[in-house]
Amino acid sequence: MSSSTLTRARTRFPSAALVAVGLAAGFGVAQGTGIRALGGVLFAGAGVAAGVLWLRRRGWATAVALAALYVAAFVLAHVLAIGVGLPAWLAVSLVTLAAAGVTFGVADRPAETVDAP
Repeated sequence: MSSSTLTRARTRFPSAALVAVGLAAGFGVAQGTGIRALGGVLFAGAGVAAGVLWLRRRGWATAVALAALYVAAFVLAHVLAIGVGLPAWLAVSLVTLAAAGVTFGVADRPAETVDAP
């Protein structure tokens, strides 16, 4: 096996990036185009792609928990912006950072390696 193959095998696309794209870019597209459904499609597509990665990497329980977090972040952004009165981009930024951070810690962080004595 060549070294380039080994590098590719160890490199994993971070699902936290999909969470960030789904939340932040989904909001940006909805706001920028004025077509909320277009942002929703981006949000849903990124969520499905992240869900597939979570399922493959960590199993059903983690995938369901992270999917719930993803949807809860979406809802919380609306609550913070509409209910609390935060600027919309601030609300989206806060929930995106939190959801992507948790996702990285749970699903994307490399496994600890133990050195043999």
